[in-house]
Amino acid sequence: MSALDLLTGDAQTFCEKVWASRVHVHRGEPGPLVGLLSLDDVDHLLTETAFRAPALRLARDGQVLPESSYTRSASLAGKPLTGLVDPRKIFDHLEAGASVVLQGLHRYWPPLADLVAELELELGHPCQANAYLTPPGNQGFAVHSDSHDVIVFQTEGSKRWEVHEAPDGDPSGERVRQEVLFEPGVAMYLPTGTPHAARAQDTVSLHVTLGINQLTWRGLVRRAVSPLLDEVDGDHLPAGHLDDPTRLVDGLADRLARLAEEVRSLDPDALAATEADRFLTSRGPRLRGGLVDRLAVDTIDDTTLLHRRPGHPCVLRPDDPEPGRGRVLLGDRSLTMPGWVLPAVAEVRGRDRITPADLAPYLDAPSRVVLCRRLVREGLLTVAVP
Repeated sequence: MSALDLLTGDAQTFCEKVWASRVHVHRGEPGPLVGLLSLDDVDHLLTETAFRAPALRLARDGQVLPESSYTRSASLAGKPLTGLVDPRKIFDHLEAGASVVLQGLHRYWPPLADLVAELELELGHPCQANAYLTPPGNQGFAVHSDSHDVIVFQTEGSKRWEVHEAPDGDPSGERVRQEVLFEPGVAMYLPTGTPHAARAQDTVSLHVTLGINQLTWRGLVRRAVSPLLDEVDGDHLPAGHLDDPTRLVDGLADRLARLAEEVRSLDPDALAATEADRFLTSRGPRLRGGLVDRLAVDTIDDTTLLHRRPGHPCVLRPDDPEPGRGRVLLGDRSLTMPGWVLPAVAEVRGRDRITPADLAPYLDAPSRVVLCRRLVREGLLTVAVP
């Protein structure tokens, strides 16, 4: 099941009819979502790890509490450490009605890291994950809206959401207030700017918010045109233009005409490919288990079972940067390889698990083992645990 199927029930329908237009609620089986971040998981993070601010913040009655009220200092190898979470102080704040916000979970909690990576590839937009632990009957923030799209899902307890939506999906339309009761297994998509608030019910509530930092047409056009603007000369405007603005007309008209000509000469195909390549080489590295894999690289032979790392992109650009060679985009990097290797890489791309021997139709035994070892080093493949 894809990340979008899990969160929305039907990825294709969501993308075609819902995406970026209106609120969407999906009620699914609780197990898969609860498994992404449970109350026990949060307990572990707060009490058994060296959790530090700003990975955590507290809010009560719409106000963010000062870090000093829930952190402590320590030392490591004689050097000071600050911002360490003090679980006793956290528990006291919870009892007083504060909500705990776990920030940037996609950076350090593997189940959500995998989900976010897969969601990014399906949507083509950068994503992030936060979680909110709220005591019974409390509300961390008053009605507010976010500057990005969000998908929220419940994993513990229940929470009543107040959502203000324009019924036809038009952000400028008159909004209608509705309420949605969240329980484990319920997920909801909120487009950018949708006012909302949420209050925990009779038990402690835990929900996850996936932020979608959308890429826009405005941003794409700006990235395409910006280099052309940089080429406009930096000569001084003529003296006297304040009294006589017509002194600017000829020079401005000339520069705008040249700029318009250069804009018309831009290649949309090349710009679109550059935009996709930018995304596919600027993601964070995904190397969980990479140390063990690196140590096992030399033991890989024709029968070694290898797995595709979850959420790791693998996109081929044949005959780029030159005929007979191609690039493989892996999320955080781009590899250049001989063209005759790319059919084997395409086979790897299409499988969840593979052995070097499966590449026999494309490469001889030594070559396919070398390729698989390279792809393990680069993080695309991981060695299966016996």
